[in-house]
Amino acid sequence: MSIHPNDNNLPLKGNLSMIYILSFLIATLMTVASVAGLRYPALIYPTDELIRTFMSNDVVNLFIGLPILLASMGLAWRGKLIGLLCWAGALFFTLYNYTAYVFAMPLNWVFPLHLALMMLCIYTLIGLIASIDGKVVQQRLGGRVPERFSGGVLVGLGLLFLLRVIGVMVNALSSGNLLSETELAVNIADFLTTPAWLIGGILLWQRRELGYVTGLGLLFQGSMLFIALIIFLLIQPLLTSEPFVIADVVVIFVMGLVCFVPFGLCVRGVVKAQGVG
Repeated sequence: MSIHPNDNNLPLKGNLSMIYILSFLIATLMTVASVAGLRYPALIYPTDELIRTFMSNDVVNLFIGLPILLASMGLAWRGKLIGLLCWAGALFFTLYNYTAYVFAMPLNWVFPLHLALMMLCIYTLIGLIASIDGKVVQQRLGGRVPERFSGGVLVGLGLLFLLRVIGVMVNALSSGNLLSETELAVNIADFLTTPAWLIGGILLWQRRELGYVTGLGLLFQGSMLFIALIIFLLIQPLLTSEPFVIADVVVIFVMGLVCFVPFGLCVRGVVKAQGVG
């Protein structure tokens, strides 16, 4: 890797130095939080429910969240458009995860770390998207990526997850069966983040500048969430007393294909647009 980023090949409005610094800070804090959760689970996660959910998720953060963030940054540093656009998706993946932590965790000594990660992800994500020249991205990718297909998938997934959350919440309120702390937190994370899929999908369908800027990142985030969930289901029985249910893994994989296919097509289009081998 060169000493200085190769920004000349990237459609940028300004310098990304601060975005790099903040992203490295996020990666560092994510590593600290995940290692601490795995090393001291009883201290950080005071209930069995929290341990069952977040110990496995700490592994996912270390082996999925951290690598995709660093890899995206590395590709962007080398002047690759694919890295720049996926960088936003990696940050959104991290934001989704730590939103769940913030709403599930008690106010203990590690809570400020999770809250800091959530706020840093929001600030850095906004800064990164604002730094990308949408008009140039639109010119490079227009007609080279499946806008209607990819946008339709994002809208469909966004509606599916949003309606699922609403249904779960309404059912819990009407039946009087309260959700567990982790179930509630995950549903809140879905409720707060899936509207981005809807908006990004509509903008990409309409071939708007912001749709091209965010579309690949949203598909990347969605694909990584499905992969992370599969790994979570594989790891959870090893770290906790939860049983392994292969049917759940198969269902998640099949659902993930809905996201994997348009993401792969968009990656091909972006790579061809930049002439990367």
